[in-house]
Amino acid sequence: MLIERRSFPTDAWSVELMAAELASPHGRYFVDVENGAEQAEGEHVVGYGGVRALRGSADSDIQTIALDAEHRGSGRGRALLRALLAEAAERGAREVFLEVRADNPVAQGLYLSEGFAEIGRRAGYYQPDDVDAVIMKLDLPAEGSDD
Repeated sequence: MLIERRSFPTDAWSVELMAAELASPHGRYFVDVENGAEQAEGEHVVGYGGVRALRGSADSDIQTIALDAEHRGSGRGRALLRALLAEAAERGAREVFLEVRADNPVAQGLYLSEGFAEIGRRAGYYQPDDVDAVIMKLDLPAEGSDD
């Protein structure tokens, strides 16, 4: 929840919403962990991402991707995204959708570089900031294709 609140200071998910997401059989969440410098520090979560993909459904949604600020730009977000896309494909999805803040060009650039395309906008979607959501879509390769 600390990463959630740091990443999304004005519109972070509540503890209850996050717990419901994690408990849902229709979603899958991955975490990115880093080993502490000292043996006693152990592992700590530096990022996470989730996808909602009902088995057998043709579409799925990236629910969230977040990383601690010091780990952004290192390829970890891309790795999380690719794991989520693989999970969606494994569950039978042919299309993946997501919403991203219009004022987050770095995330938009990541999604574009992975093949997503903007298909629309939701005005004022992110509250209380009144920021538009950019709706993006990716068509997954058909099973057995070389794409």
